[in-house]
Amino acid sequence: MTGVRFVFQKNILLQPQNETGMSKKKEKEIRGDQRLENIDETLTKTEAFIVKNQVTLLVVIGLIAVAVLGYFGYQKYILEPKTAEAQEQIYMAQQFFAADSLDKALYGDGNNLGFIDIVDNYGSTKPGNLANYYAGICFLKKGQFDQAINYLEDFDANDEMIEPMAKGAIGDAYLELGDKEKAVGYYLEAANENENKFTTPLFLKKAGQVYELLGKYDKAIDIYKRIREKYPQSDEGRTIEKYIGRATAMKERQ
Repeated sequence: MTGVRFVFQKNILLQPQNETGMSKKKEKEIRGDQRLENIDETLTKTEAFIVKNQVTLLVVIGLIAVAVLGYFGYQKYILEPKTAEAQEQIYMAQQFFAADSLDKALYGDGNNLGFIDIVDNYGSTKPGNLANYYAGICFLKKGQFDQAINYLEDFDANDEMIEPMAKGAIGDAYLELGDKEKAVGYYLEAANENENKFTTPLFLKKAGQVYELLGKYDKAIDIYKRIREKYPQSDEGRTIEKYIGRATAMKERQ
């Protein structure tokens, strides 16, 4: 066998040796010792680095600890009580909104805050964020479309239904302002946001109608067909054939 020779002594086969005469067992022991030396050297370098930079490391560790404690302290002692206050304040504003008392909902009644003050005072909380949505819808109903857009754009939604409704409401505001291109963009965004059988066909239909106003009948027809194919049981799907027919007829007249 190449590179290995066997030593016979008194008819006994001894351990195979390499060409230098060193046994494999001995070679492994030496390699093991070398690895231990490398590990020791690495540890020594690490220890030296720690000693040299111990002040900086302690400062960094301290800052991390302060940041973590500060975060949990803020959550526990500031944000949670503030959220509870905001939840109490928004209740009456929501009642005014439900009763269509838009000015009281927006500005309060002297005893209770309205959505605008809730946004200003509790904007970092979930109820304060939700107040942005309500304020936007109030301004939309009042015909103050620029203000509606401002509040609705500040609303940060994570709800499957409210998020597309907020995007769609921005589309409504832009449509009222005469900006059809922006309106259709927001309608499509609302339709594709958390796609579902309620808001998606609603805003697809609105987008299709705006495309008709823009004279883009091919796009309108494509959108109407999407409703027909994917949402035939929705309110929009049950009547979509007449919209397809109208857009097709208008296309042929062009």
